[in-house]
Amino acid sequence: MRYQGNKINPSRFSRGQIPFFAVLLPMAVIYMLPIVFIFVTAFKPLSELFAFPPRFYVIRPTLNNFRDLAAALSSSTVPLARYVFNSIVSTVITVVASVLISLYAGYSLAKKKFRSKALISTINTMAMMFVPVAVTIPRYLVMKNLLVLNTFFALVLPLIAMPVGLFLITQFISDVPDALIEAARIDGATEHQIVRRVIAPIVRPALATVAILAFQASWNAVEPSTTFVDDELLRTFPFYLSNLASSQGSSVSAAGMVSAASLITFIPNLVIFIFMQSKVLNTMAHSGIK
Repeated sequence: MRYQGNKINPSRFSRGQIPFFAVLLPMAVIYMLPIVFIFVTAFKPLSELFAFPPRFYVIRPTLNNFRDLAAALSSSTVPLARYVFNSIVSTVITVVASVLISLYAGYSLAKKKFRSKALISTINTMAMMFVPVAVTIPRYLVMKNLLVLNTFFALVLPLIAMPVGLFLITQFISDVPDALIEAARIDGATEHQIVRRVIAPIVRPALATVAILAFQASWNAVEPSTTFVDDELLRTFPFYLSNLASSQGSSVSAAGMVSAASLITFIPNLVIFIFMQSKVLNTMAHSGIK
């Protein structure tokens, strides 16, 4: 029988795990507080939303915020299904395109030799320094020159490029042995087959992380609908929810609806992360291993 204390991760509870729980449990509670606050706030009546001093918890939970939100959505000139459709389609296209571009571009930067390779890598690294607001004008000029303003492509193209995703995928592919790729070439595999059948399964955790980041960036994006689109039929669900307060004419009376809308917008992000968290943890665990 093996001694449990010698195992890094015992199958049963061990007294040696107490120091880890003593540190990790308080940290987990702290990290969970913003998520709990979003759920709690969505069920607060107006009297508690504007109570002073503010309270973290809710005393008299209510569904009126969601009823008011449903009434506001039903009175919209554009059907709610249209906003949701635009959001779902643009998000799916953005996620798929971002993952594929990051995968193939990362493979080229990690395993191919060509001129300006170092320059491209440096530019991608520098691009991670800029927040989206700082590149709004360049993005608009690019959309204008591509003649895609006020089209569905304007919801997708600004969000496809992900410097963080490309950097992450490149680092993972760099750890793939060259001998494995050469063996695939000897067997007659094309470059596309190497990427699809050799590289992609190995870097699957990193691809899942890129997919989550792309989903969050696209699903929560309001900028494309605000800056690049004028047609109301092309705008997305998060854009409509973000403009609830101004559309109701009173920010005070719309505060409950905004809280409910924030929860509805947040839930898809939470669900996606819960289902793919193991891949993200694997990515973080192996990102520093060379």
